[in-house]
Amino acid sequence: MSVEPMKRDGRTGKFRRIAERPYARARVVLFPHGGGSASYFRSWAAAVPWDLDFLVAQYPGREDRYAEPMPDDIQTLAAVLADGPPVDGPELPTMLFGHSMGALVAYEVAREISAAGHHPLRLVVSGHPAPELTRPGTVHLGTDEELVEELRRTEATHRDVLDNTDLVEAFLPTIRTDYRLSETYRPRPGARLIAPVSVLYGDRDPEITPREAEAWSDTTEGPCEVRVFEGGHFYLDHHRDQVVELLTAYARAAVHASAAPWPSAP
Repeated sequence: MSVEPMKRDGRTGKFRRIAERPYARARVVLFPHGGGSASYFRSWAAAVPWDLDFLVAQYPGREDRYAEPMPDDIQTLAAVLADGPPVDGPELPTMLFGHSMGALVAYEVAREISAAGHHPLRLVVSGHPAPELTRPGTVHLGTDEELVEELRRTEATHRDVLDNTDLVEAFLPTIRTDYRLSETYRPRPGARLIAPVSVLYGDRDPEITPREAEAWSDTTEGPCEVRVFEGGHFYLDHHRDQVVELLTAYARAAVHASAAPWPSAP
């Protein structure tokens, strides 16, 4: 099963649909981790319910967007992704989910569309400290060998890929760029979100502490909850069904609430 490319204006779009859901009543937009791509969520298709449209952001510099340059910072990337509805067709109330670097992207997209008066149903962030507590780093300045070792440590990339020299040479520049965006990210001043925020992470994840998770409450005027799963940074590899069920429950609970869909392009 391949992730379906979406088309806008005859070009490959910024989002990929996990599974066709013609009777969807709400939309869940997923934002991959640093170095990740839309295909990371391919296995989620089996768990996607009939009434929700699951889309995945496809960042520049990977897969079918390999030749496109990545923006210089997270905020610019988010602004590009938030520019207009994610797909053609009916507008739907939308929830955002992001893992690791994707949590920052989802948060900044939420800020972008909220500023336009279109508040998401909910922001769900996974495996990343609150924006104000984002950890600076220098991994992106290291050698290729040091970067590969970091990927092994976080288990962000399958070992068979890391052991393939040709594949490593092809994707390592994109990985380095993603690390730079994450390690140099600093939130800019602005209004808090109104949407509720949920924080998910693994109990053995070295990339986030309970205090860093709870600090996401500072990003919203709404409620904030934290849920802990068994596992490390990529706990969701082993808890896919539970995570999809949780996202489904959130979206269904909010679908009848007053919420504007993703804003249309001017």
